[in-house]
Amino acid sequence: MASGTDALWLSLRAAGVGPGDEVVTVAHTCVPTAAAILQCGATPVLADVEPGTMTMDPASAARAITRRTKALLPVHLYGLCADLSALKDLSRAKGLPLIEDCAQAAGALYDGRPAGGHGLAGAFSFYPTKNLGALGDGGAVTTDDAAVAARLRRLRFYGYERAQISREAGHNSRLDELQAAFLSAALRRLPGWIRARREIAADYRAGFGDLLTCPADAPRRRHGYHLFVARSPRRDLLRRRLADAGIETAVHYPVPVHRQRGYAPVCRVGPGGLEVTERLAREIVSLPLYPELRPAERRRVVAAVRSAA
Repeated sequence: MASGTDALWLSLRAAGVGPGDEVVTVAHTCVPTAAAILQCGATPVLADVEPGTMTMDPASAARAITRRTKALLPVHLYGLCADLSALKDLSRAKGLPLIEDCAQAAGALYDGRPAGGHGLAGAFSFYPTKNLGALGDGGAVTTDDAAVAARLRRLRFYGYERAQISREAGHNSRLDELQAAFLSAALRRLPGWIRARREIAADYRAGFGDLLTCPADAPRRRHGYHLFVARSPRRDLLRRRLADAGIETAVHYPVPVHRQRGYAPVCRVGPGGLEVTERLAREIVSLPLYPELRPAERRRVVAAVRSAA
């Protein structure tokens, strides 16, 4: 696909999502998750997340399902899979397809199986900052359903069933050859990059101790550490002090989808509200993490956090 957003959008279309439908997802995500749903003409219905994993809370998702719900769209955020066992049980019980937002999850595992290999389809982004990044935009969809795969191939290329013959209205969302060649070379390096990311994360957790609430593997899950997102009740003060020490940080994401001016009017918050999501937006902080981060640089980050926290 031409982008991760297209991968999400066309996965939903291939699953039968269209105008008037609802898709249950989360507000603690980047806005492309909601944008893809809206592009289908459907409404994003926002469930809360678990405080420990910061991924979809299956109980909250269950409460958000209505007769108009057409799909479940959990987000494997920051490189950690959502609770796929519980969510697969929910999707089977309700007869709803499970579409995995794997934009940040290349290299993540659930029960030893890669993200994108559990639902009807998994949508990946190859934006340059991702664990597996291209030179520009790019995306892909994984599925083991032959009919879904065939429809996705049509949808990304004008609806063509064969040369110059369209079976349905489609689009132009092909991954260009330059990005494909670059990604083919990068893919061989992905396991090593994931090992390096996990090593850095382990060093951080050991160094920070109880000063921050740090991300970690959850039961049955192996974290891919696209980002190292910790939590602190004094997040803004911590960021200022780290900036004074020359350590750059970020917040992914400071404004949840339901509070974004462009999305609030077209999304719906599910029953029970988004208490955990709101709290996370005030506490989360992303610390430097990339495979080339040297041990001395990691120690500098740890020392700065220990001094600032």
